[in-house]
Amino acid sequence: MKRIGILSDTHAYWDDRYATFLKGCDEIWHAGDVGSYEILEKLSQLATLRAVYGNCDGQDVRRFTTEIYRFRVEDANIMIKHIGGTPDHYESSAREQLLKETPDLFVCGHSHILKVMHDKKFNMLFINPGAAGLQGWQQVRTLVRLEVEGKSFRNLEVLEIKRENKF
Repeated sequence: MKRIGILSDTHAYWDDRYATFLKGCDEIWHAGDVGSYEILEKLSQLATLRAVYGNCDGQDVRRFTTEIYRFRVEDANIMIKHIGGTPDHYESSAREQLLKETPDLFVCGHSHILKVMHDKKFNMLFINPGAAGLQGWQQVRTLVRLEVEGKSFRNLEVLEIKRENKF
């Protein structure tokens, strides 16, 4: 059994509540728009980090990440890509990858909208952890934590951090 923390769209913003929520995770997966190398460093000090770059990431992040990350955890096949779309509306290159080899879990970011659902067409779990950072319009920042055992995903939890407007 592996405990996994999932986040996306930090856009170079760090909140110490991330470390509290991710404490005890075996791995942390970042689904892009990391924003800075410093965020990668902080996350990698907490657990093994797997990350992809997003459309807003510069070379400082892209040097240490990839556009699509495919790997196995326990017996589960995982795919992470920043711009992925949603079930029934996947972005074309994500759809191409899904048709080539369907993972058990597809994680993406970009939309800043938390979504966890079973994709019946591909028979896989879809997770967009929403946005953890401050950039964007979202009123609640979100991170996800779950357990992977074999090919099963369970005990999914969401951290919600209400956005404070400081005007």
